[in-house]
Amino acid sequence: METQKIINVIGAGLAGSEAAWQAAERGCRVRLFEMRPQRATGAHRTSHFAELVCSNSLKTDEPNSAPRLLKNEMAAGNSLLLRIARQVAVPAGGALAVDRAQFSPLITETLHQHPNIEIHREEVTTIHTDRPDEITVIAAGPLASPALVEAIGKLTGERDLYFFDAISPIVEADSINYDIVFKAARYGRGGDDYVNCPMDKEQYEHFYRELIAAEKVMPHEGMEEEQKYFQGCLPIEETARRGIETLRYGPMKPVGLVDPRTGRTPYACVQLRLENLLADAYNMVGFQCHLKWGEQKRVLRLIPGLENAEFIRFGQMHRNTYICSPRLLHQTLQMRAHPRVLFAGQISGIEGYTEAMATGMLAGMNAARLALGKEPAAPPRASALGSLTFYLAHADADNFQPANTTFALLPPLEDVSHRKLKRKAERHRIQVERGLQAFTEWLREIGEAKEMAQRV
Repeated sequence: METQKIINVIGAGLAGSEAAWQAAERGCRVRLFEMRPQRATGAHRTSHFAELVCSNSLKTDEPNSAPRLLKNEMAAGNSLLLRIARQVAVPAGGALAVDRAQFSPLITETLHQHPNIEIHREEVTTIHTDRPDEITVIAAGPLASPALVEAIGKLTGERDLYFFDAISPIVEADSINYDIVFKAARYGRGGDDYVNCPMDKEQYEHFYRELIAAEKVMPHEGMEEEQKYFQGCLPIEETARRGIETLRYGPMKPVGLVDPRTGRTPYACVQLRLENLLADAYNMVGFQCHLKWGEQKRVLRLIPGLENAEFIRFGQMHRNTYICSPRLLHQTLQMRAHPRVLFAGQISGIEGYTEAMATGMLAGMNAARLALGKEPAAPPRASALGSLTFYLAHADADNFQPANTTFALLPPLEDVSHRKLKRKAERHRIQVERGLQAFTEWLREIGEAKEMAQRV
């Protein structure tokens, strides 16, 4: 009788938690390894699985958007993490944001209770490729321990692939001056889901000068390398150094907001997004930074409405590690050289919470298919997840950078009739409909479709 294969999932972050769930739901025996709390990281605050260390937002949830297409595909694939995210969602306008204090504990409890998942609270320092009865999903995340990073380096032959990521500050709700701020979402989408701190030109320019003059944290603990940033998550002080107008066209853009006291759009605006359902904390949207904490407090209190702000968490920066996937991975997320080893999450070269969950979903599914004697499968190119995995497998290896879900990754409309569609929104609607249809048909073709109460 053939011995049942074991699936090892290294890392219980977003990708690893989803991968473990997917494999276990298919009847496979899963060992889920998480080093916390035995070994801490510089950004995690708890030992819960799938902890959100940066923002609490899973990006836009607007229909006919690329991130929404990816979420719809995850719903079709029976994603545990997406289901729980919707269960503990907080108001966030057109975005899907979660109460992080409920999100991670619920995932942790669910995985602990699954009869096919065995939890190991220990650091993994060796990756085995010579055990035919074991399949491994490496979902260690951007804060993998040095020993595990070294083991991954030996496995892949890759070194020094990294970028720096930053975290936004969180403000106590009752320390906000509600006589100055106003509640609204852009263009009225979502009612009063955001707190908005309006600025006139003089206030903005004063804030800008103090921000670029503020003292940064000096590199330490392995951060002495050239500081390469992911362009989608630049520290606000780095954005500001690109010119005085960059903040007004970036995280402080006032577009779609009208101050009800003046009836006008502010010169600049800082948005705060709810952190939890208790509404006692707000995240400063797009204000990830790497200033000294005393400097953060001084400079951020120059924002109107935050004069007496109390900070639950200050911004900080951490090192993210990733592999050169185009040299190493198939679209199935399997290694070319070691097909029983799969990568998922940020370490594979994707960026974003939802992308981590989605690649975890695929890696868990394909690890289970390997364990059950089935061929692993890659999603269709027209789908959002298929476009992500296509990028990982086929991007320019010499200039590889992490990517998240955008319409730029999706294949363009090639039909002649579609070329006449001048409106971008209409083209996007067709791409989204086409992508979801292709993904659901693919699931049926490979025998992975599920009946679910929540379809999209």
